[in-house]
Amino acid sequence: MPSLPSHRQGRRVLTPAPTRRVPAERAVVDCAVYVEGHRLPGRYTHSAALAEVRRRGTGFVWLGLHQPDEHQMASVARTFGLHELAVEDAVHAHQRPKLERYDDLLFLVLRTVSYIEHESVTTTKDIVETGEIMLFTGPDFIVSVRHGDHSELAAVRSRLEADPEQLERGPAAVLHAIADHVVDTYLAVTTAMQPDVDDLEELVFTPSTRIAVEQIYLLKREIVELRRAVVPLAEPLQQLIRAPGNPVPKDVRRYFRDVADHHITVSDRIAAFDETLSTLLDAAIAKVTVQQNTDMRRISAWVAIAAVPTMIAGIYGMNFDNMPELHWEYGYHLVVGFIAAITVLLFVTFRRNKWL
Repeated sequence: MPSLPSHRQGRRVLTPAPTRRVPAERAVVDCAVYVEGHRLPGRYTHSAALAEVRRRGTGFVWLGLHQPDEHQMASVARTFGLHELAVEDAVHAHQRPKLERYDDLLFLVLRTVSYIEHESVTTTKDIVETGEIMLFTGPDFIVSVRHGDHSELAAVRSRLEADPEQLERGPAAVLHAIADHVVDTYLAVTTAMQPDVDDLEELVFTPSTRIAVEQIYLLKREIVELRRAVVPLAEPLQQLIRAPGNPVPKDVRRYFRDVADHHITVSDRIAAFDETLSTLLDAAIAKVTVQQNTDMRRISAWVAIAAVPTMIAGIYGMNFDNMPELHWEYGYHLVVGFIAAITVLLFVTFRRNKWL
């Protein structure tokens, strides 16, 4: 007897619903055609924009995407001829800063950073957050893929559109403008972090203050995250400046030298922060050790003072019959006075030696 396709061993088999594919346009932030430094009016899909540029034989396309999925990125890759390995990196993100070349196509990964405002470094849990920007550049297009909510490029696009002479240099000019924007953000973040480091330094070296070592570890962790985002970019920048057969025009390479100089400044700041925090960590641990020694001295002093009446009371609490002192008329007063005298003497001695 034929079996029912919707049942198996008495249970109904549910066929999973097909995944709904979201069109690439849903991930598009902006798509524009630039000819002779000016943006053409009208709205374009990425395929229509590239067709327009190639029909004219001049200009380039700037396509901006935000966190596209695999299907959306595959559609863009087919249109612009992007390499599948670079496309995979652009979808899954979490890449180190790097520069890869596929024939006349450049793939640049930039890590973005953002400073999280907070009232005090001693109460916050996060100080910086990171994102990513992937850039595909070809002879007549640039595709920017952003990951993270703080990596907007609208200001960069507006600034370039106000400078047609710069835009006329083509996709390489946009590549430089985005890299310059990201490195300038690094400078702003390190400038904002300087007061946090200064506040911790003041707390550590202020007498009679307690500092949680965990807060130093927190800031050091944030510095490590910042270093991982910033420092590896040095090599890609040098490749853009000096690599043989570089498709970046020579007049644009000069601008990348300025970006590299700013990047060196940021790297030096991060190294200084890391060294300062290591010093603060050593000082804080030493301060905690000194405080523990002080506390132990204080505890030991009180234990010594308390040991006197305990010892004497223990002796006279023994149940021996032949203890002549038990029958003295003033024995109790003598013992209490002796205990008080020894206790006061120990207290004065410990106080004079700053144990109490």
